Amino acid sequence: MPEITIQASDGSGSFAAYLAMPKQVPAGAVVVIQEIFGVNHAMRSLSDWVADMGFIAICPDLFWRLEPGVQLTDGSKEEWDRAFELMNAFDQQKGVEDLKATLAAVRVMPGCNGRAGTMGFCLGGRLAFMMATQSDADCNISYYGVGIDGLLQDKDGIGKPLLLHIAEKDRFVPEEARKKIQAGLAGNSHAAVHVYPGVDHAFARMGGHSWDGRAATIANGRTAELLAKALG
Repeated sequence: MPEITIQASDGSGSFAAYLAMPKQVPAGAVVVIQEIFGVNHAMRSLSDWVADMGFIAICPDLFWRLEPGVQLTDGSKEEWDRAFELMNAFDQQKGVEDLKATLAAVRVMPGCNGRAGTMGFCLGGRLAFMMATQSDADCNISYYGVGIDGLLQDKDGIGKPLLLHIAEKDRFVPEEARKKIQAGLAGNSHAAVHVYPGVDHAFARMGGHSWDGRAATIANGRTAELLAKALG
């Protein structure tokens, strides 16, 4: 599948995005938001899966200002250390602006029906929540987003469907944080929070250290239903 180039909205340059097209168009689009490991094999595979469901999938390189083309795995301590270095240096608000630019670009691409949402994992799950509160995306899906309990002051900005998949045993989202998220979003008719019992962070990354086939299948089914409803 090809890569395309997107212009940053702040005029600072351009960045690459992995693009996967469905068999049939017109179709809705999904901006797939990377983990801390960059646009690696796992993110490209997830984008291909989204395209296989019948949507345009586009996964932008959000670390481009730090190091373009990062492709790490969770297979070694060195890669984990580098991934956390990148995450800590990453300007999340710039990332949201790049995601908005990607959303705008894909909406006018040939083959897009004009509707587009986001789906993010880990760091991307946090950014998907930020897109729910700060953008006009037609839906937003967060897989094991980190630090969302610290963003709840913006919850009134959620006006489109938001789906949160949370791992009960997530090492990066303790029970107190999970309960705060559930309570904070309980009154919002646009937000649905699902907790998956007994699984850890990254339970939906096939081949990853915490992969859980049952939880991933249930979560992905809910994802597919929302995408079909929101994006056509």
